[in-house]
Amino acid sequence: MIAFPRWDKQCCPLHAGGLLKIMTVFLFYVFAATALISALSVVLQKKTIYSALSLIVCLGMIAMLYTQLEATFIAVVQVIIYAGAIMVLFLFVLMLLDPMSEALPVPSKHIGYFAIPLGILLAILISLAGISYRAQPAGTVNEGSGDIAAVGLRLFSDYLLPFEATSILILVAVLGAVVLAKRKL
Repeated sequence: MIAFPRWDKQCCPLHAGGLLKIMTVFLFYVFAATALISALSVVLQKKTIYSALSLIVCLGMIAMLYTQLEATFIAVVQVIIYAGAIMVLFLFVLMLLDPMSEALPVPSKHIGYFAIPLGILLAILISLAGISYRAQPAGTVNEGSGDIAAVGLRLFSDYLLPFEATSILILVAVLGAVVLAKRKL
């Protein structure tokens, strides 16, 4: 069994929250830069499939930024609804319209030269974050402050009618899309 050294204030000057703050700021810049680069890629790509895949990356990075802001509900909704359902719908429509023009090329052999060092760096950063992590006691959360239970309670009590109206509207839109697609086939 491997015994890790105890990280406390006397052992490491960065531990008193310093390493965690540095890692948080570093990850913020990584997520923000990746979101900006992938957003530019959405606009600059010539093939629509690549543009849609870049949009998935952008939405995922925005969800990671929401997670850093401790808005877990918004992050989960971002991933499930936007990066999941909406993007699957976009890709389905793109493939339905013109599948032959969207053939994916064979990946480059040189991608490994970048992927292996980046994977090693990611593993080191994750292990450092895991070693220095200490669980904090949970604080009290006011109702409606982004807590999933509070948002769910308000959604299904105060806003039940608009929620159901939205679901019916989405169902009608999907049925309309199926009817229009059937007409073209």
